[in-house]
Amino acid sequence: MSTTDNKSATTPAKAENGSGKAARRRTLMLSAIVFFVLAGLIYGAYHYWESLRYAYTDDAYVQGNLVQVTPQVGGTVVAIDADDTQLVKAGQPLVQLDGADTHVALQQAEALLAQAVRQVRVSFANNGTLAAQVAVRQTDVSVAQANLAKAEDALRRRQELAGTGAVGAEELRQSQIAVQAAKAALTTAQAGVKAAQEQLASGEALTAGTVVANNPAVKLAAAKVREAYLAYERTTIPAPVGGVVARRTVQLGQRVGPGAPLMWVVPLHDVWIDANLKETQLRDVRIGQKATVVADTYGGSFTYTGHVVGLSAGTGAAFSLLPAQNATGNWIKVVQRLPVRVALDPKQLASHPLRVGMSTEVTIDISNHKGPLVTDMPPTKPAARTDVYAADWKKADTLVNAIIAANAGGKR
Repeated sequence: MSTTDNKSATTPAKAENGSGKAARRRTLMLSAIVFFVLAGLIYGAYHYWESLRYAYTDDAYVQGNLVQVTPQVGGTVVAIDADDTQLVKAGQPLVQLDGADTHVALQQAEALLAQAVRQVRVSFANNGTLAAQVAVRQTDVSVAQANLAKAEDALRRRQELAGTGAVGAEELRQSQIAVQAAKAALTTAQAGVKAAQEQLASGEALTAGTVVANNPAVKLAAAKVREAYLAYERTTIPAPVGGVVARRTVQLGQRVGPGAPLMWVVPLHDVWIDANLKETQLRDVRIGQKATVVADTYGGSFTYTGHVVGLSAGTGAAFSLLPAQNATGNWIKVVQRLPVRVALDPKQLASHPLRVGMSTEVTIDISNHKGPLVTDMPPTKPAARTDVYAADWKKADTLVNAIIAANAGGKR
């Protein structure tokens, strides 16, 4: 066979091989397209099913109570007993103020209370003196009445003898003058009784129905002592709650006034998650629904379990410092987000603590959407409470009672 015949036989074979490869490529491409289309459909169907059963967001952050530590009285800082990142207990001293000024004020209040007690004792003693003066004035009235009766009797006898000539006109006139003088003396004595009674009533108005201890003047001075005592005690500033100290700004020697922020205490055992869901995701979100939380700090190695406890009354834009003014200028619709509060398991927080502001991912199971949107149950307990600022009245009362006893002279 010639060379020309060999070339003619090879050309159809190559053509068949080329067409076979193209067919295989088309088949592979179609298979890949079908695969990706099916994968896309399955992926879309899965996410659609997930959207019907779950509400997911990665716009979720840890929130907690940022308890501010502030003084109740002014003073100069002389000691700082806790610093940033340190764990403190409720009632533990955090800052100590110089107590010299408040101590002097307490001593002044104690002196004023002692003075008030002694003044009330004087008032009680004066009442006895005034009562005796009333009795003396009443005796003067009796004497004046007797003198008047005697003078009137003498005048009557002389008037009877005047017709016989036994009594002269001068003697009769002197008897009349004596009666007038006796009447004036009686009037003076009666006025003296009234004045003494008025003085006694004035003194009794300050002491009537009281003893030294419960006299209004003493009680007022005692209240001043308690006020000064509390101010002296409040130079020690305690931790309102237990937690971790953060943002300490106070420094030694700083002069602080009531209400000045010194530091913060964050109770990490009582934090929650604010999941900022889109308004389009809120249709089936209800209070009580279960949720899972994954914190970025732990990743997928740990998952928190929680439940929805409430939905905010407004979106973040509504409560922002500068709310949007959609009624002015050009307007573009932006899907808003609403904070949904998710409570966490305290045991899980104890084993895997979170810090305020940490990022999380929240998934809420919305398959059961028969729960309430807003709880209608009133609060059964305070959202937060502390007793560290409660006044120690026993110590203050003991101090007041000791001062009264020392100055009452046995009359309480």
